[in-house]
Amino acid sequence: MSESRRTEKATAVAAWEALFRAQVTVMRSLNADFPGGEISFNEYDVCFNLSTQPGRRCRMRDLTGHLLLTQPSVSRLVDRLLARGIVEKQPDPTDARGVIVALTPHGFDVYRQVAVQHAASIAQQVGAGLSDTELRTLTELCTKLRVAVGSTPARRPARALADADTVTA
Repeated sequence: MSESRRTEKATAVAAWEALFRAQVTVMRSLNADFPGGEISFNEYDVCFNLSTQPGRRCRMRDLTGHLLLTQPSVSRLVDRLLARGIVEKQPDPTDARGVIVALTPHGFDVYRQVAVQHAASIAQQVGAGLSDTELRTLTELCTKLRVAVGSTPARRPARALADADTVTA
């Protein structure tokens, strides 16, 4: 590997570590400051994602794709929200096996009340060390990174590829 490629790799790793550590620190702080009287931080994430969908509803499998939780964890979370009338489940008219999760009017009201307080906390926490210009730059960079990574097919690690070649050879 060339020296410049090693440097690029080291720079990318350092950037990832800085991004990851910042995200963990901010998330812990936001979670500690979360106004969780009626819904938890993870329940809020479900409500937020549903609120951004057309009709405030989406397939369970699509909802799971938006969250950093496993499918069984999302199912349990949705069931807890269902029991409190915050969401409802509906059959998917296009797929008998699918389930649609929808934010109820009560659920949307709960979400909005929490969202106002949570947004103030986000503004305080994320804006603590950054100017408006830096916040805009951060948004642009994170969006650019998300789009670039999202458009690149996932690659298996070299070790897995070498093992696969051994198995099929």
